[in-house]
Amino acid sequence: MLVEIVGIFIGLSMAAPPGPVNAIIANEALISKLHGSAVGLGAMTADFIFFLITYFLRNIIPYFVVHWFYIFGGLLMIYLAYSITKSKPSNRSKKGNYLTGLLMGISNPYQITWWLTVGLFMVNEFNIAIIPSFFGGIIIWIVSFPLVINKIGNRYANYIKIFSIIVLVGFGIYMLIDGFRVLV
Repeated sequence: MLVEIVGIFIGLSMAAPPGPVNAIIANEALISKLHGSAVGLGAMTADFIFFLITYFLRNIIPYFVVHWFYIFGGLLMIYLAYSITKSKPSNRSKKGNYLTGLLMGISNPYQITWWLTVGLFMVNEFNIAIIPSFFGGIIIWIVSFPLVINKIGNRYANYIKIFSIIVLVGFGIYMLIDGFRVLV
């Protein structure tokens, strides 16, 4: 049960932070919740591709280097939380769909870095058992976020920021502790 809960929160830590994908999801959700979810589904497909790469190539990385990735990932998560406090809502009006989400996800530096650090940590610490709940967390986000945005519009943005900051800082601290534990 703990692995499932952790997986959902890690999935949310991947999907929830404000960024280009969520900006397009929000803009498309103002048109229709399905338009917003289609963008999120495309980005989630990119995450599945990155998961496969991470899972099958993780044993190539030397063990002592992995913990430095954990430390870097923990610092990245905390930095992203800080960046969220400075971010402003996007007012882009770009047509979004599944392919847009996929292309943005595949080329998004945040997602690539996330999988090299946090994703590697997740797969090494919890193995494949966490993957269903991880993607469950992403699905919760890509369904609920467009639904809420569609219903109440941009007023929801501050709550998203607060939730994102809490999840990112919490998981960042957890990664830092694990990374430093082996080095000390």
